[in-house]
Amino acid sequence: MSTIALQTLPDGRDATKRLAARLGLSGAEIAVHHFPDGELRVTVAPAADTTLLYAPLDQPNDKLIALLFAAEALRRDGAKRLVLVAPYLCYMRQDAAFHAGEAISQRAVGSLLARIVDRIVTVDAHLHRTADIRSVFPGIDAENLSAMPAIANALATGGIDPTTVVIGPDMESEPWVSDIARRLRLQHTVARKTRHGDRSVSVDFADPGLLSGRPALLVDDIVSSGTTLIAAARALAAMGATAVDAVVTHALFPPALIPAFTEAGIRSIRSTDSVPHPTNAIALDESLAAALRSELPTTQLPETIP
Repeated sequence: MSTIALQTLPDGRDATKRLAARLGLSGAEIAVHHFPDGELRVTVAPAADTTLLYAPLDQPNDKLIALLFAAEALRRDGAKRLVLVAPYLCYMRQDAAFHAGEAISQRAVGSLLARIVDRIVTVDAHLHRTADIRSVFPGIDAENLSAMPAIANALATGGIDPTTVVIGPDMESEPWVSDIARRLRLQHTVARKTRHGDRSVSVDFADPGLLSGRPALLVDDIVSSGTTLIAAARALAAMGATAVDAVVTHALFPPALIPAFTEAGIRSIRSTDSVPHPTNAIALDESLAAALRSELPTTQLPETIP
């Protein structure tokens, strides 16, 4: 009988416990030791035939090396199949060389991961012109799950004003903003963003009267510098929004930015647990477990946790 187990990089331990419980699996933490010169020593638990590797890939450089080393150790210990569960997947933004000499990070990291694992499961990967995530990882299976069902369920459970307008801070946000709005039966609109630099943007709306006297819910996939979210919140306040809340899939911004969001008029900001963060309020384990059940032997399928 084939065996299956779940192992995680250190900062995924809390989310991994929830995922392991849903799948009825044992979980183990991969030990990562940093030497004074910056090199790593990685120690894995005993390999199962199929080993699920859980790794939120924010702050990714050391983690990519740790994954490479973990895969080497697990293959050598007998793992026949490695599945990378990366709720946040790094280096997906740059899918083209915009200036002479630039590396295409999506292509480089995609090729690296495709050589060390057999399948990748991620959530709301930040893909611009890449229509199908499978093209990023040649020769292996890959799924790009949506966080919107989990986010919509959390918002509906907590209660939401039916006059709320769901707001996308830029045109790229249209797919998930329209999805959330449809699920919650709310109106939505998307801002026009003009970028002046890495940390300078301006935001405006085609219908300035839409938000007057109504609450706004900002929805985005990634918040890192926070400049877009802050610009959007200020624009919404100027339009007369009665309240501005925000929900994001991947909270990559430093927690020290939270007071700046409050100052800009954002009443609350919630994120999924794709990366560990103080704003985590929405768990993704149900969505991830649904995608991963196909890896389980039929005799090991667990009951669904409500």
